[in-house]
Amino acid sequence: MRPHLADPAFWTLPRDQRLAAFAQLRQAEGPAYFVEREAGRHRRERGFYALVRHADVVEASRLPEVFASAPGVTSPEPPRWVRAVFGDSMVNLDGPRHAQLRRIVSRAFTPRVLADAEAGIRELAGRIVDDLIASRADEFVSAVASRMAFEVICDMLGVPEQGRLDIARQVDRASENAGVSRTLRSRVRVRVPGRGLRALGRMQLTVAALGRERRRHPTGDLISALVGADVDGQGLTTRELGSFFSLLMVAGVETTRNAIAHALALLTDHPDQRELLVSDFERYADGAVDEIVRFSTPIIQFRRNVTRPHVLGGQALVGGDRVMLLYASANRDESVFTDPDSFDITRRPNPHLGYGGGGPHYCLGAHLARVEIKALLRELLSRPLALRAVGMPELGHSNFDNRVRAQRVAYDTPRRSAV
Repeated sequence: MRPHLADPAFWTLPRDQRLAAFAQLRQAEGPAYFVEREAGRHRRERGFYALVRHADVVEASRLPEVFASAPGVTSPEPPRWVRAVFGDSMVNLDGPRHAQLRRIVSRAFTPRVLADAEAGIRELAGRIVDDLIASRADEFVSAVASRMAFEVICDMLGVPEQGRLDIARQVDRASENAGVSRTLRSRVRVRVPGRGLRALGRMQLTVAALGRERRRHPTGDLISALVGADVDGQGLTTRELGSFFSLLMVAGVETTRNAIAHALALLTDHPDQRELLVSDFERYADGAVDEIVRFSTPIIQFRRNVTRPHVLGGQALVGGDRVMLLYASANRDESVFTDPDSFDITRRPNPHLGYGGGGPHYCLGAHLARVEIKALLRELLSRPLALRAVGMPELGHSNFDNRVRAQRVAYDTPRRSAV
């Protein structure tokens, strides 16, 4: 029986069952079509083609003129009034305006900024692990993974210490509505990313105030760079700054946090890979980070909207069709990855799509995320605390991100480290 990816109940299945369903779909002749909403008297049918193969996801990612992000990469798309109030996120834009915004933002990710950030990230990783050892916390996501990802972004942006606790609460409220949940009557439904509008509104007000202050008194942080940027005579408007701030806070924090949380579970479940990494950290660390991202795939899928006729994977598409780019499936494609369900930090090559399939929407923060994960792994594996995950991670039901809500940990007998 073919899996039904448009049924919210599918996304509440155990992850191994969903991965098995993707494998089944990859054996089909072309992309499968799924109906989300039946045609009615006054409404048109809504559905999408599921792109489950690595090659199809890459092709769609690198043809933005055919596979557009506008009006939205999530499902349902953001209502027009929400976009009018909060502005369009870069992930939902195409063409010249997307290119212009990306140029502005990418100038803030200059080699100097990233070099400064890398030094601070390593120092932060050390402090976080020091605090973990001192407190003997038994939950990893809140004590380590969330803190690492959030504080790196705040440090780069220049968010003052006194305002961070409130922003962290707003990030949690904004991101908790992306996924799948059960109602009180046990009816499964899709939750809409961005439905925490009050939280998004408060974040927008926060960054607007920071932006005004940085225009008057630049400090060399990312917000100063963004408000002072000038590309083709334009910088970021207040709404665009707020939209980028929300994107970086929610997407940047959530995805990196989840990758770090999955990393601990994977290295606990695969002690041979952990020992290999410890034996020569500098040799294996970059490969370990890429394999963690491939295996866990923090972002499960994004949508694209077809603008004109095109044949993809043997399927004829027409303007108005919609496709789902399933990174979680592409990262297990047997035609690309040998033994794809094995966790192997020596995997070469490893052309995973954990940061997207290339093209104009490839993740700007990919390098930053790699630096964060590597810095934290270095600290965790260089200390004689022998931290390990206990039990299965508590995963959120989501058709959007591979979220880890909590991961219990324990401390074994101290040991010498070879890192």
